Amino acid sequence: MPKIIIIGAGIVGCSLADELTERGYCDITVIEKGKLWKPGGSTSHAPGVVFQTNGSRTMAQFARQTVEKLYSLQHSDDTCFLKVGSLEIATTPERLAELHRRAGLALSAGINAQVISPDEALKLHPLLVRDKLLGALYVPDDGIARAVLADEVMGERAISRGARYIDSCEVTAIDQVDGHVTGVQTTQGTFPADIVVSCAGIWGPKIGAMVGMSKAIQPLAHQLCYTVPMPELASYKTEAELPVLRHQGSDLYFRQRGQSLAVGWYGHRPLAVKAQDILPAELAEVMPSQVPFTPEDWKGAMERSIEVIPSLKDTDIAESMNGLFSFTVDNFPLMGEWSGLKGFWVAEAVWVTHACGVARAMAEWIVNGHPTLAVHECDVNRFDAHQLGAQHIEERGAQNFVEVYDLLHPLQPMESPRPLRTTGFYQRQQELGGFFLEAAGYERPQWYEANAGLVDHFKSPSRDEWSSKFWSPIIGAEVCSVRESVGLFDITTLKRIEVTGKGSLEFLEQMTTGNLRKKPGSITYCLLLNDKAGMLSDITVMRRGEHDFFIGVNSNTDINYLKQLAPDTVHVRDVTAGTVGLGLFGPKARALAQSLTRDDLSNGALGYFKLKSTYLGHVPVMLARLSYVGELGYEIYTTADFALKLWDTLWQAGKEFGLIAAGRGAFNSMRLEKGYRSYGTDMNSEHNPHEAGLSFAVRKGGGYKGAEAFNAIDKDALNRRLVCLILENPQHVVLGKEPVLHHGKPVGYVTSAYFGHTIGKQLAYAWVPAALSNQGTSLSIRYFQNDYPATVGEDPQYDPQMTRLKS
Repeated sequence: MPKIIIIGAGIVGCSLADELTERGYCDITVIEKGKLWKPGGSTSHAPGVVFQTNGSRTMAQFARQTVEKLYSLQHSDDTCFLKVGSLEIATTPERLAELHRRAGLALSAGINAQVISPDEALKLHPLLVRDKLLGALYVPDDGIARAVLADEVMGERAISRGARYIDSCEVTAIDQVDGHVTGVQTTQGTFPADIVVSCAGIWGPKIGAMVGMSKAIQPLAHQLCYTVPMPELASYKTEAELPVLRHQGSDLYFRQRGQSLAVGWYGHRPLAVKAQDILPAELAEVMPSQVPFTPEDWKGAMERSIEVIPSLKDTDIAESMNGLFSFTVDNFPLMGEWSGLKGFWVAEAVWVTHACGVARAMAEWIVNGHPTLAVHECDVNRFDAHQLGAQHIEERGAQNFVEVYDLLHPLQPMESPRPLRTTGFYQRQQELGGFFLEAAGYERPQWYEANAGLVDHFKSPSRDEWSSKFWSPIIGAEVCSVRESVGLFDITTLKRIEVTGKGSLEFLEQMTTGNLRKKPGSITYCLLLNDKAGMLSDITVMRRGEHDFFIGVNSNTDINYLKQLAPDTVHVRDVTAGTVGLGLFGPKARALAQSLTRDDLSNGALGYFKLKSTYLGHVPVMLARLSYVGELGYEIYTTADFALKLWDTLWQAGKEFGLIAAGRGAFNSMRLEKGYRSYGTDMNSEHNPHEAGLSFAVRKGGGYKGAEAFNAIDKDALNRRLVCLILENPQHVVLGKEPVLHHGKPVGYVTSAYFGHTIGKQLAYAWVPAALSNQGTSLSIRYFQNDYPATVGEDPQYDPQMTRLKS
């Protein structure tokens, strides 16, 4: 068994030690700079309020697992979780609508939730004022985590299995040899290790610096106060009986503590702290994770609190704190093995709400090679270089603090810093009135105002106020125009890598499911599988030469995964920043491209899924005959210095062919009509290729990672499938992540959704039980408080015979 050192004995570290020892990994040392079992990090002061509902299915499942585990733990005669339920209240129509949306998110993640009336809310929490309430979201299984008690229970359990805990011991350095961790230096000596897991929380950046790792963590202070005993709570004899309460419209939350109330406040300015400036325990006034209270930032908290809990008006504050906890640049935790040092793992920026679920996934990852839940959103290697700069981390962390309770649309981009990354096409896109959203730091057009004149010819159904945000009827006009003639799409945000060197073919054969033994000039759609045949990604492999592959991947996680496993003779290089891509799609795409080159682009010379290096005018390009929108066309790649010239060359030549620039909205509508999946949205590592309808991308036989597990799957005995749902009413818009119902009971969830402008139908892809996946099955989708009828339809809806793509 490997020697494992866990840095930090907060709730994540203790839960991880418990999970690992339960799986037989018992050679574990937990090193803690504070005192057990209240070491002084965020766990020690956190109020413990647990709201499971989250826009991310994985984060919601982490919370659900945390509740289940803590509720099962007993500390003497005390439970480690008080299942008092939660209320999220609404005092405006906008917030009430949001509660209905959040109820749908909860149901789609298997969490029991419902929107209740003001009177029902008042019965559950009598301190609320009736005339301010419009409704509340009630989740009966939410409550209060007693994290310090849980630390002790889980820690003692791990010790009983062989783990040891060393407190008052500070890590001073991480030892490594030949790119692999070998041990940890501390104030109590050096400890050898095969694996080091940093669960250091707010001190995470300090530990990361020891190995040259920049962590996208920003510690911020958050204000929390406890009142004196209140007469209105005098009848309560236990720690908590009232539901935890959240008033997001005023940046407030509340929890009972005996006969007092805790008031948490996010309405103050962001109070950023550097990890290296956090005081050691011996110098901290209370504990290291509590910094001096700033009364000026509390201004407004009680006034807003009184609006919904009037009894707070004459109540004094007994305790106050500015408690530190972690934000990241994208609001997800940091998990997994860092690509910069083998054996160095991270589980940080984890709130108490998700702690035990994160620890379980980490233990599965270490022991089994992969977690049960999909963790691509949380992978520590997911970040682009710009996201790891100190200024970016501080600014995004602070902004995420400000927005923590804000009403945010699923498409809402960050406002600052922008623009951050632009392609060489940006100037021309601005001139065409591009409406930009952000993707991987890039400015990416969603539609172009220059196409507004097309709307009269190509009508789109009207939308409600919520689904109309970051949308325009121009999107539908762009779809129809491209289907009739030709469109130009910016596809630069797709990650691109080169895999070269002797043995590159054999390496890619081992890592991917596709048949790559084809001549140079061929393209293959492949999957990356884990050992259980769960899909880690889907990639497009373009063979340029005998030992030269150009590959479209989904994320930095894919790139690091391949880099980590590549032999010394194989080189994996990220070429995204040095290249640009344009999609030229539509029935006139070949005629347009042919007008710019003397090379033969006929179907016989450059067929579907074939590749050619050529020139378009003066621009050297790689022309790939594939299309993610289901039309004849090409993905065109060149180096970044030729970007503007490539755009202008195509634009000038395209005038006689009816060329338009089209945005990401049109792209998504067209890909759904064609049934093309998007990794991370439609499928992830929790799904296998048969379930996702992608078994065609897996070659027969074996020799690739996950082959044994895939070949053992009985495709006629699947439990679930990804299906295409057609909503009965074309004006019924859904956006994704809504619950799918059968006879009123939740059975699945929507992944992607868009109106199919070519076929005139509202489409939604969704995961449903296999028994409900047959064409013609009647289901419904809950959008806010409405249930929209839908039917399982043919997949795909557009050009199922592939005649347009292959023409």
